[in-house]
Amino acid sequence: MPRALNLTQDSDSHFPDRPQLQSPPESETGPLRQSSQPPTPSCPGGTHQSAAAAHSCDASGTDCSAMTTARYRPTWDLALDPLVSCKLCLGEYPVEQMTTIAQCQCIFCTLCLKQYVELLIKEGLETAISCPDAACPKQGHLQEDEIECMVAAEIMQRYKKLQFEREVLLDPCRTWCPTSTCQAVCQLQDMGLQTPQLVRCKACDVEFCSACKASWHPGQGCPETMPITFLPGETSSAFRLEEDDAPIKRCPKCKVYIERDEGCAQMMCKNCKHAFCWYCLESLDDDFLLIHYDKGPCRNKLGHSRASVIWHRTQVVGIFAGFGLLLLVASPFLLLATPFVLCCKCKCSKGDDDPLPT
Repeated sequence: MPRALNLTQDSDSHFPDRPQLQSPPESETGPLRQSSQPPTPSCPGGTHQSAAAAHSCDASGTDCSAMTTARYRPTWDLALDPLVSCKLCLGEYPVEQMTTIAQCQCIFCTLCLKQYVELLIKEGLETAISCPDAACPKQGHLQEDEIECMVAAEIMQRYKKLQFEREVLLDPCRTWCPTSTCQAVCQLQDMGLQTPQLVRCKACDVEFCSACKASWHPGQGCPETMPITFLPGETSSAFRLEEDDAPIKRCPKCKVYIERDEGCAQMMCKNCKHAFCWYCLESLDDDFLLIHYDKGPCRNKLGHSRASVIWHRTQVVGIFAGFGLLLLVASPFLLLATPFVLCCKCKCSKGDDDPLPT
């Protein structure tokens, strides 16, 4: 048989000038060789193990297999904060930049909610600052502590002042002093008296009528030509105008002061949502087509052109007709679906009443 050449012994003799390569010690190559591939797990019986697993510990006692396994293990548990959509600006922000209204649990971004609250306070807010979501199921309102956390101190002072003025306006037992230099609140003496009575301001000693805010006129009725009641700090003599020219009137329902500078004669009170005619103060809550301005003393006084009134009536009729048509088309499907809905509810209630298996 031909003999195999021993290349390992003859290589140095044929190439004497070739540099000798020295292999590193085993303690240094062991960990590097083991980290190049994941460790091979041992079989259940524990009889077969790979060479890398056999040398899983180096000289210092460190568990190299555990280090290698941690290196090759994928990290899927990345902490990503969920984004929440704001219903006002339609932007998506992290939860830390959102504010939840405590009463209705509606959530908005803090910047939008702050601007909304500040705008209502600067323009003269309603009875309470309601939730910005028009479709809020609970019709929630912002509490005073929530508002105080969002707005500046001067805006909060204005908010409290407006709240106090509104409380006085709605309170039949209190009224403002009509003197321009006095801002005191006067208490009525006889709470149950419906007729005008004498009111004396304790701050400036002025006596005035509780009904018309003019100087006290014993034995005389209040002036019937007085078209308005007056804001705090305004005297009655400065506003003796014609009824149609009066810039300020009271809501016929809640008696809150309303100012009109221009525009439509159909008014809506911000406080009680009552719609009425500015000239005759007649209610327009049920007059969707504005028929009130087609006849009578307020004819053609709406403040809009005839074409715009006709277009408004067309839209109202179209909305009601659309709802009626939708109800007519959907009625057969509702009749067919009603038995199935009732059966499902009965089945669910029966399943809830069944005793639990023991």
